[in-house]
Amino acid sequence: MRIFKFGGASIKDAAGVKNVASILTENNSNDVLVVISAMGKTTNALEAVIHHCYHKTGQAQSALQVVFDYHNTILSELFESGNLFGVSDIKNLYLELECFIDSPSSQDDYDFLYDQIIGFGELIATKIVSNYLLSQGIENQWIDARNFIITDSRHRDARVQWKETEKVIQSRLLPIAKKNLVITQGFIGRGSNGETTTLGREGSDYSAAIFGSILGADSITIWKDVAGVMNADPKKFENAVLIPTLTYNDAIELAYYGASVIHPKTIQPLKANHIPLFVRSFLNPTAMGTKVSDDNSRIEVACKIHKDNQLLLEISTKDFTFIAEDHLKEIFQAMSENKVRCNLMQNSAIVFRCVIDNKENKHEPLIKALETLGLAVSVMNSLELLSIYHPEGEFDSAIQKAAHQKVVLQQNMGNSIHYLLTDAS
Repeated sequence: MRIFKFGGASIKDAAGVKNVASILTENNSNDVLVVISAMGKTTNALEAVIHHCYHKTGQAQSALQVVFDYHNTILSELFESGNLFGVSDIKNLYLELECFIDSPSSQDDYDFLYDQIIGFGELIATKIVSNYLLSQGIENQWIDARNFIITDSRHRDARVQWKETEKVIQSRLLPIAKKNLVITQGFIGRGSNGETTTLGREGSDYSAAIFGSILGADSITIWKDVAGVMNADPKKFENAVLIPTLTYNDAIELAYYGASVIHPKTIQPLKANHIPLFVRSFLNPTAMGTKVSDDNSRIEVACKIHKDNQLLLEISTKDFTFIAEDHLKEIFQAMSENKVRCNLMQNSAIVFRCVIDNKENKHEPLIKALETLGLAVSVMNSLELLSIYHPEGEFDSAIQKAAHQKVVLQQNMGNSIHYLLTDAS
């Protein structure tokens, strides 16, 4: 059995959906489970809906109509008039989403609201793909991932309950997957109270790893709009090159530092089960791309990872005494309770510095919690984090990059170097 995962860029339009059908046909899809993300920029569009819904701006329905219009355009290009496979299923999803947004009780908790709305992108996308495949004579079984991936109720970054998930996948999904091409969603799961949860942004890769590890897949393939895992984002760095092979450990490091090609949680279950991961281009399906496996292959080029929209929190005691172990315990506990992940940290005698993603409704509660503990917090925003992994021969170029901007924080860690940057002006 194999797992294929298609991201939003691969199905951003009707041509992309048709390309998925071609890839499945060319790759003998009888033993494949397909994990699919929301189409194109749907997740961003739904985040706009969530914003209007949460802040009660009165614009939620108009923002939602943008989402519907986008999908309706794809539907009209995929299916001839009068031959709309599954259109009633999709309209039912539209109606369910509209009803939820109109519910006055849905707008109290931002993270809960986020998860209940955002997953509709994946649900609609998989219904469209599944029904298009049926229209082309490609038999498949659509399933709701929320019936199989069981999580806790930590909204926007749910933790998988592995024992429960393994039990339901092996007992209910495995018999289906052995007989059918399966189409399902990435990113979403079901919490302890039956509510929709999400696995974190870009969590569809992780979903593929969950299904693959429990089903005992021979391999997992992530189809991207790039040739494979590159040593840098080609949109930001010139002369980016393909890395043909990676060890699991190197892939974990790159993902941790923010490489967007592979989700940070994806590699661990694959490594534990020795399942190779392929990252291949849906634009050039015959190319092999990158293989991540147990093979002992060393990275031959430096990897440059860029993350924008970063915040620097500087945390100190109000009486300027040392930041001691008990303070650090309280800081990390507050970060855990407020679901904030630290991308880079640095500690001096009286200041603890932490770099985090600037996400809506994330850092404000954390700051309040820290201040309640008697700590002082200052914030610097609009920062960029540049990480160089295996930087041999690349320190000079990294420093040159940093020279065009002001270095707010620098950290050397042997096999990596990190710069937190802001505009020199």
